[in-house]
Amino acid sequence: MLNHLSRLRLWPLVLLWLAACVPQSRLVYLQNPQYSKQTPVAVANEPTPYHIQPNDVLSVRVQSAQPALNDIFNVTDGRTLSNGDPGNMFLAGYSVDNEGNINLPTVGRVKLAGLTLEQAQQTIQREITKYARDSNVLVKLLSFKVTVLGDVKAPGRYFIYNGQANVLEALGMAGDLTEFGNRQNVKLVRQTDKGSAVVLLDLTDPNILASPYYYLLPNDALYVEPLRARTSRANASNFALVFAGISAVVLVLNYIKLL
Repeated sequence: MLNHLSRLRLWPLVLLWLAACVPQSRLVYLQNPQYSKQTPVAVANEPTPYHIQPNDVLSVRVQSAQPALNDIFNVTDGRTLSNGDPGNMFLAGYSVDNEGNINLPTVGRVKLAGLTLEQAQQTIQREITKYARDSNVLVKLLSFKVTVLGDVKAPGRYFIYNGQANVLEALGMAGDLTEFGNRQNVKLVRQTDKGSAVVLLDLTDPNILASPYYYLLPNDALYVEPLRARTSRANASNFALVFAGISAVVLVLNYIKLL
């Protein structure tokens, strides 16, 4: 009688444990049988150039043989950039206003919205040359940030300082996905001129390397949804308590019956 009850009590727990297991095929990134240890597999994918938008924050550095003129334009302290504090960089950089302009000392308003960073650098270079001959202008985007949410080990907002980032790099900054993160259904939310656009990414598919959404743009957000196994495992502990209680009651009743 007791052995029969024990077996009945264990079956639901076994079924829940099996439901909570995550198969290997759902955990491995970039699954491609053509990958080799001897020959690399090349994937062509050109990053999409970023075009400056309102509310971006830029660093504008002027280098010339005239230190006095350099100090006029260089409101961004080099120590601030190396420190990497987002708040300090925001205060020290040039903000792009709603009309797409930045306001440079002496030069005045310069239209930059819609330009790439290289084009913006050339535009500012032409304006600065009117006041500082033989000068060199460097333009960097300070407000390149991405947000990673969901089933990752360290969700949050991350700033990118290398000018280019991809999906795998952003997830790596967030500590990678947890065991229960759905690698086949990662949502990428991107801001456009018409609002927000959402696309689904499959990290197990090697074709993601050639996707136009593989490279991230400023203000992108990634959301990793949980697998059903996470819910199953969370419920398993609750069911275990319920079954343990039922078993205890059955044992007590059986003991009373024997007495």
